[in-house]
Amino acid sequence: MLTPVSARIARSAAAVETAHAPLEDFWAWWKQSCADDDSAGRVIPFGELRSWSFDPGSGDLVHDTGRFFTIGGIRAHRPGAAVESWSQPIINQPEVGILGILAKEFDGVLHFLMQAKTEPGNCAGPQLSPTVQATRSNYTRVHKGSPVPYVDYFRNAERHRVLADVRQSEQGSWFYRKRNRNMVVEVTGDVEVLDGFRWMPLGQVHRLLGEVDLINMDARTVLACLPFPFQDLDGGSTDGFRPADTEVLSWITEARTRHELLTERVALRDVAGWRREADRITHDSGGFFDVMAIDFRSRGREVAAWTQPMVRPRYRGVSAFLVRRVDGVPQVLVSTRVEVGCADVLELGPTAQGTPENYDLLPAAARPPLLDELLAAPAERVLFDTVMSEEGGRFYHARNRYLVVEAGPDGGPADTPDLRWIPLTELEGLARHSFYVNVDARTLMVCLQRVFGPVPVT
Repeated sequence: MLTPVSARIARSAAAVETAHAPLEDFWAWWKQSCADDDSAGRVIPFGELRSWSFDPGSGDLVHDTGRFFTIGGIRAHRPGAAVESWSQPIINQPEVGILGILAKEFDGVLHFLMQAKTEPGNCAGPQLSPTVQATRSNYTRVHKGSPVPYVDYFRNAERHRVLADVRQSEQGSWFYRKRNRNMVVEVTGDVEVLDGFRWMPLGQVHRLLGEVDLINMDARTVLACLPFPFQDLDGGSTDGFRPADTEVLSWITEARTRHELLTERVALRDVAGWRREADRITHDSGGFFDVMAIDFRSRGREVAAWTQPMVRPRYRGVSAFLVRRVDGVPQVLVSTRVEVGCADVLELGPTAQGTPENYDLLPAAARPPLLDELLAAPAERVLFDTVMSEEGGRFYHARNRYLVVEAGPDGGPADTPDLRWIPLTELEGLARHSFYVNVDARTLMVCLQRVFGPVPVT
């Protein structure tokens, strides 16, 4: 039996269009939003950055206010790993930002207020984004710009109904212990719909996940935190998810204990194997990623023009889940994903996650064991396959191919110390808590919402 909240989410997920939000009207609105977008960005040398500079002592790339974020260095040591030691640039952004989506019921169906928003690192114009995505520096207006629309609904959430509220990590390979507050807040009163915003049922958002680069990363991570009622309720759950059992939690704790990760923040100038050029900080091999700078202008933002550093990956990544059904219950093969910026050594990630070209620069043992098998899966076993962008506020043209692949007749590989089959509902339960499920796996969870769908509600 579903709780009222789970049942309402199921109804919204089943609605690809409603009288309040026809799909045809979405496409007309989206076309107009893209046509109205006046944003423009250009890659610049570091010497053209405004309000940013390299600290003369550490070489760190810092903002004049001391706020927003810093590009510094980190040194890591993993005894016994395929790559035991390395150092790299990393984004240090200790502020906890808000990623929030407003919800409101129309004609008995929950709708979500989404935004057409262009970020500096987007590949091509706007993406469908949360109602609010703002760092603390943004919403406290350190930049002296306009207020962030709708942010008070989330800063004063106790006045409304909170459907999801959890601090989550972001890319641990590029961020040092980054976390944002992921929120869905339901309102009942009138809400002025500003230009660039639109109410949509969840099923419509799910349909649009199949479009390349349309749903942005922040929207995906917030939606992954909802109490989503998957079809596989397998006895006993009353609110749409099954909490992770003691065995799974013990497995995660054991993995965090077994994998030793020693990190030390260092000055950017002391990062070995990287060199600073006029327009980039780049690895000596030419792989992995660069740190670069961009000049961005957009009339619709709180500040009309600014410059900033960004991380630009050299190649497109891959994140893939292998799935199967056991007695009708969907299971996902999760991996323990150790990343240098994790708050507690590792989080659960997709079955395979990484950038194939980068592994060509590393020892063969570093390559995820099932990556090549998932990439070579026959078309009839591929349940989802779309290229989507990562967060465009810090990453420039960062894209991943997201795959959901069904296991073959053999049911897939057996569990290992770092790979484990768990029910999808258990993963959904873990995503409601901080630092258990990484950002790539959370994106794939929203894709799985589309693949497996909600429990039917009469």
